[in-house]
Amino acid sequence: MLNLNITNETSRLRAVVLGTATSNGPTPSAKDCYDPKSLAHVKAGTYPIEKDMILEMDAVAAIFKKYNVAVFRPKVIQDYNQIFSRDIAFVIDDKFIKANILPDREKEINAINHVISKISTEKIITLPNECHVEGGDVMPWNNYIFVGTYSGNDYEDFITARTNKEAIHALQELFPHKIVKSFELRKSNTNAKENALHLDCCFQPIGKDKAILHKNGFLIEEEYNWLVNFFGKENIFEIDKEEMYNMNSNIFSISEDVIISEKNFVRLNAWLRKNGFTVEEVPYSEIAKQEGLLRCSTMPLIRD
Repeated sequence: MLNLNITNETSRLRAVVLGTATSNGPTPSAKDCYDPKSLAHVKAGTYPIEKDMILEMDAVAAIFKKYNVAVFRPKVIQDYNQIFSRDIAFVIDDKFIKANILPDREKEINAINHVISKISTEKIITLPNECHVEGGDVMPWNNYIFVGTYSGNDYEDFITARTNKEAIHALQELFPHKIVKSFELRKSNTNAKENALHLDCCFQPIGKDKAILHKNGFLIEEEYNWLVNFFGKENIFEIDKEEMYNMNSNIFSISEDVIISEKNFVRLNAWLRKNGFTVEEVPYSEIAKQEGLLRCSTMPLIRD
């Protein structure tokens, strides 16, 4: 059995689900794109190809092996995108919470049944249908659960609005001993530089007390300021619009001092090293074209 344990984003990782780019399927048509960044690459003819993405994910798998992390991969579905395992479910404490995701992506959760079958059934939670939530919006941080959301009346108009207020209430009920703190995110179906698809597209805690932040990803300035005060200005690496677009906040922590990052994140990686982190660089710029990076393609199951 798997004894799940996730209380934050950075404790030493022991087990993880890493998505797969194998049999990723053809380039989608413009009408089938879920986010503005993928759409832009489809239109430009620069949408990533399978063999390049497989190499990128293999590089991450090799880092996990180096650090003795147990890695589970989804069962391959023919011609289907299974890269972003973070979207389909997430773990908080010892509970495995199935995300209510876009109906088209139902198959993805079935492809990790070999993992789910190792989890005690009373620890598996399926939220009510009206709760929309994806793992990219959910960040356990010790006594807090940080959640990205969008609660505008035009929620239905945004394919990029993924987590609603019903899900926030449900999480608060599930974890009454924690503080669920929500953040309104800026959404755009058409402009990737004005769209925070998930909370991890504009924010991520790292180490013990630091964070990466992008101010414009937040709709409400006070909520952004709350994070600045919480971590302290001197502990924050603020990324600009271009860096957000390239997914600089979507790195992944193996421990409080080891981070997997994209090799082109020159400014960020230099800052991380200056602040005492070990940075394991990988190529991930092709996968980034789908508006997801390292955090999006991993689902942590056990941390110390």
